[in-house]
Amino acid sequence: MEEITLSTRKKQELIDITTQVNSIVKKSKIMNGICNIFTAHATGAIIINENYDPNICLDMIDALNKLVPAGIWRHDRIDGNADAHIKSAILGPSETIPINNGKLALGQWQALQFCELDGPRRDRKIIVTVMGDKE
Repeated sequence: MEEITLSTRKKQELIDITTQVNSIVKKSKIMNGICNIFTAHATGAIIINENYDPNICLDMIDALNKLVPAGIWRHDRIDGNADAHIKSAILGPSETIPINNGKLALGQWQALQFCELDGPRRDRKIIVTVMGDKE
């Protein structure tokens, strides 16, 4: 198990973490198994999405904002970020990827992304757990 720490720069953004996760999988020397990526934040999420066209990230944020508008929820009276909590719950805090021959079994256009839904924030923690059979 290892942690990735991120600092985000925007209120909402998707950050590709595939390279960091691949590095952890390689270092683990697990050949066949699973990799779980989890964020312990109530206003962040982990998703698998396309990594080729950067517009898909903007489209995702736009779609989430249309689905869950800001400023209309009871929790907003406390700290103004209820929409971020709802979006995080919809997307989910984790993804689990098979490991095959020492590599994440992602599709050609798939990438692991951290979704910042209430930034900017420092010290966003992502826990990567790798389990399986070694060489």
